Amino acid sequence: MAFSGGRWETIPDRGAALQTSRKLTWLTYILYAASPVFGITAIVAIVLNYIKKDDVKGTWLESHFRWQIRTFWWGLLWISLGSITAVVFIGIPILFAATVWLIYRVVKGMVYLYDERVLPLP
Repeated sequence: MAFSGGRWETIPDRGAALQTSRKLTWLTYILYAASPVFGITAIVAIVLNYIKKDDVKGTWLESHFRWQIRTFWWGLLWISLGSITAVVFIGIPILFAATVWLIYRVVKGMVYLYDERVLPLP
């Protein structure tokens, strides 16, 4: 508590909020990791990313949310393209490459999150 403006105010515990956001970031990475098997988990993860994006603004976790959001949209693009072209068999390698790329992005994000590091752009 702090005295401000003639009254006592509760100071929010940024450490607790950051820990909660860090746990949420782990959860969203796990949801993205499960998405090649259970596609719906990626949708749950992206919804969480957008709902909680303001909570991590200005923290090192903001880069993880940006990384996850970009992973979702680029992954959706490549999965869609691969699915459409799978009829002529060119889509199969695209789907495989998109899955490998998704796994790479999730693993890299988890490693950086574990080390409490900021992810670079792209």
